Amino acid sequence: MRRDACALVLPLALAALLALPASAAPAAPVLQQWTTSQGSHVLFIEEHALPMIDVEIDFHAGSAYDPPGKEGLAALVIDNLNDGTPQHDEQALARAFADAGAQLAGQADADRASLTLRTLSSAAQREPALDLLCELLHAPTFPQPAFERERTRSLSGLREALAQPDGLADQAFYPRMFPGHGYGRQPGEASLQAIARDDLALFWSTRYRAAGAVISLVGDLDRTAAQALAERLSAALPAGAAPDPLPPQSQPMVPGRIDIAHPAEQAHLLLGLPGFAFGDPDYVALMVANYVLGGGGFSSRLTEEVREKRGLVYNVNSQFVPQAQPGAFEISLQTRRDQAAQALALVRKVLDDFVAHGPTAAELKAAQQNLAGGFPLRLDSNRKLLAFAAMMGFYHLPDDWMQAYPRAIRTLTLAQVRDAVRRRLHPDQLLTVVVAGSPAADAPAGAVQ
Repeated sequence: MRRDACALVLPLALAALLALPASAAPAAPVLQQWTTSQGSHVLFIEEHALPMIDVEIDFHAGSAYDPPGKEGLAALVIDNLNDGTPQHDEQALARAFADAGAQLAGQADADRASLTLRTLSSAAQREPALDLLCELLHAPTFPQPAFERERTRSLSGLREALAQPDGLADQAFYPRMFPGHGYGRQPGEASLQAIARDDLALFWSTRYRAAGAVISLVGDLDRTAAQALAERLSAALPAGAAPDPLPPQSQPMVPGRIDIAHPAEQAHLLLGLPGFAFGDPDYVALMVANYVLGGGGFSSRLTEEVREKRGLVYNVNSQFVPQAQPGAFEISLQTRRDQAAQALALVRKVLDDFVAHGPTAAELKAAQQNLAGGFPLRLDSNRKLLAFAAMMGFYHLPDDWMQAYPRAIRTLTLAQVRDAVRRRLHPDQLLTVVVAGSPAADAPAGAVQ
């Protein structure tokens, strides 16, 4: 269970899953929900096409909950969770999961830490795999040698990331986008070195509790078996009150420009504005708008204007990153350093024009056809169903979200999309990070305007 220290795995993956075009497929499945006796929220989709069971357990234990000065702790906890229990050391656990034919994975983003298990549904394979998962949930030992190895690995990954333009851009962008908030804190060498093995154990015992956990199940079992499985997993977790929620952001984002010197020939640019959280009333309108602006690949305006017509960039895209609290709206691009100023000016012009006028009727229709018409194909595997179920449970989305989301896309009007864009996107308030470009005349390399 490994994760790059600077990754934003789950929000970006879900945003991509929601934005990709596709064609029609079967309707959304039936989702059942309940709460275990220990206080875990359960989501279950019964699916017997394959003799498989997919399990995901989500905790309010992402990087936003890292204690100040110990940024990187949440990632180290999920990375070390399968390194030992009182019954099995790391190698024995790996062999036992392999013998059961099961796949275990873990990852974390800003909001949540997630464990996933895939196992065959037959009792001979299922029961050993679930026993091992419960063992991990109940009493990870976080052995000192494994902890030190993973911390060293995290330090190496951080150094490698900060040697690259995109890693430097992220390191400068997020603290400025989310000042004083967990979403903005980034791991550094000092914070990783400050983390001790006991910090992992304390973080696990306080944030990996049954109360507040979200258990998602998809596959070859009925409701009775699913309830028993969920109770079994929930009972294995630490008891106690649900973990404290993430405090809201209290300081506004500070717009401006940051220039960072780097020897790379290719400049990396990252532009951003405050975005929205899951459940925002403008969620659907802004996701559709972004598809037109820069999320629709070669059919988007940014790609058409900046890459296809003028050849200024290798890649340009935009995205919203919805989270438990408002995330960011981001535009990223890579270009030759001698073209960075020209590319940035054009991106800003395209954004200004889009905010002023919104999409055309033809652009909106194409986006609706791709996003709503293709949505069922994003539900065509158990893994995809599991991702959506977990997202719905963790972010408290309505029971019928998988049906309501494409329906809401289809019924959007041009006026609604244009209104949302005008109200929510303010290009004059952009935060811009330029790595390896030619610094602005009034912004020396490394300076902040």
